[in-house]
Amino acid sequence: MLPWRRALRALAAALLVTGAATLTPAATAAADTAQASTTSTSRGWNDYDCKPSAAHPRPVVLVHGTFGNSVDNWLVLAPYLVKRGYCVYSLDYGQLPGVPFFNGLGPIDKSAEQLDAFVDKVLASTGAKKADLVGHSQGGMMPRQYLKFLGGAAKVNALIGLAPDNHGTTLLGLTKLLPYFPGIEDLLTTKTPGLADQIAGSPFLTKLNEGGDTVPGVRYTVIATKYDEVVTPYRTQFLNGPNVHNVTLQDLCPVDLSEHVAIGILDRVAHHEVANALDPEHATPSTCLS
Repeated sequence: MLPWRRALRALAAALLVTGAATLTPAATAAADTAQASTTSTSRGWNDYDCKPSAAHPRPVVLVHGTFGNSVDNWLVLAPYLVKRGYCVYSLDYGQLPGVPFFNGLGPIDKSAEQLDAFVDKVLASTGAKKADLVGHSQGGMMPRQYLKFLGGAAKVNALIGLAPDNHGTTLLGLTKLLPYFPGIEDLLTTKTPGLADQIAGSPFLTKLNEGGDTVPGVRYTVIATKYDEVVTPYRTQFLNGPNVHNVTLQDLCPVDLSEHVAIGILDRVAHHEVANALDPEHATPSTCLS
């Protein structure tokens, strides 16, 4: 085993132990229900009969990260938001032919087109005029393509990114995700345009960031962890422009050890900050006890 892989696996094991204090309270229950059912509708999201309330008038669309999917990425955050009264939806995007479960690998401009169609479906179902987007990793960056080039700004109120690679990462950073997804390493020897698009300085990212990081009319929140081992330096995740709120997780909870994967999937402090970004008028301070 390569030394960096051994070290990362050790780090992951340590995070599961030392990070337990910052895990979303729903995490244990979500893990139990995941064994009973693999469908997201059983936990209350992707319910197309859901109608937004006056308190939460916009549906929330969850956008998974590279190698992720519409269920596994959101086993904690989706029920967390449903419990708070939101209509919540998640999609799969960026699929490669013959590769099950592991998504977010196709060309990112095409993935943005899939998001476009999915948001239209959600808005038609709920009757809402706009949606809010919450994405992890690539899922926090890819929607910017939709907002900037596909007319998404007219349909989206807010984009909240958990550890988004807004200004790219290195291929080594992307390979550091592999220990979390056994068997996926062979994909690096095949055509994976979704990975190439995320490399810092790629033609895709150069075009995306030309002329500014944001578009008018959308609120942006970036929630990052200084222990991110995938998108580095972690401050490259932050956006510049009006209506931007950049947050470092350790400014809210100094003892939070969550890294790139945990901040999106398990971390209760990050999830509380997501709830604040979705409803800023009723935001409460995010702390280690959130």
